[in-house]
Amino acid sequence: MWFLVILLIFIIVIAFKSIKVVKQAEVYIIERLGKFHKIADAGLTIIIPFFDHVRSVVSLKQQTMDIPPQGVITKDNVTITIDTVVFYQITDPAKAVYEIQSLKKGIEYLAITTIRDIVGKMDLDETFSSRDNINQRLRTILDEATDRWGCKIDRVEIKDINPPADIRDAMEKQMNAERNKRAMILQAEAERQSAITIAEGRKEAAILDAEADKEAQIRRAAGEAAAIERVAEAKAKEVQMVYDAIKKANPDDKLVQLKSLEALEEVAKGDANKVFIPFEATAALGSLGAVKEVFTEGKKKKE
Repeated sequence: MWFLVILLIFIIVIAFKSIKVVKQAEVYIIERLGKFHKIADAGLTIIIPFFDHVRSVVSLKQQTMDIPPQGVITKDNVTITIDTVVFYQITDPAKAVYEIQSLKKGIEYLAITTIRDIVGKMDLDETFSSRDNINQRLRTILDEATDRWGCKIDRVEIKDINPPADIRDAMEKQMNAERNKRAMILQAEAERQSAITIAEGRKEAAILDAEADKEAQIRRAAGEAAAIERVAEAKAKEVQMVYDAIKKANPDDKLVQLKSLEALEEVAKGDANKVFIPFEATAALGSLGAVKEVFTEGKKKKE
């Protein structure tokens, strides 16, 4: 009876030692008599008890490693603290186990030395503006170095860069000065643009006023020219009518002289007019009284 119990216990132990269930996204590194034997993938795996044993359980998931904050001296001798996180994934479990004592420690130390090397060649301002460049260079260097360890570096991200307190205060003052400078520049540019717009408006208004005055003067001149033309036409008609009337009346020399003197009288009525009478016209002026008496006597006879 006791023999059966012991046998049953022995069979259970053997089964427990022989049957292994590997979880998804994990592999077992199996050694036989202290030597690498195989890699057991996800599922049920049978091993030989007392000959085979599981050396290590390796996860194939993407893993993260938070690198402790490191003090780094920049090119311009400023000590800053950089906090970094590394995303990696094991591609060859056997190399990750046998090629390095501790994969995580190796990645951590390699990341620290690489960060110090890269940032040590940059100025303080460049470290803030070149964060993406630093991440890319870190990833490339770490990926090349860890390839022989069966590991792939997917991403490297700098979480934070902390300068000393006095440097941070100086940077804040510089940023405030830059913001004030940009604000003043924008204000000056706005005032300049406003002045230009106002000047252009005044210029256009002056041009429009000048064009309006010019148009008004042209129209006034055209109106005056038309009026003068109409007056001239009326005077011409009047002269023509007088000429026709005189022609029909068949006047003698005395009447012509009389009408000439009347015309001369009309011309001399102006204040600014000065009339010079030739000596030959004095005879006509002397006979003016006689002509007047002839017309007077003719009228009396008719009455």
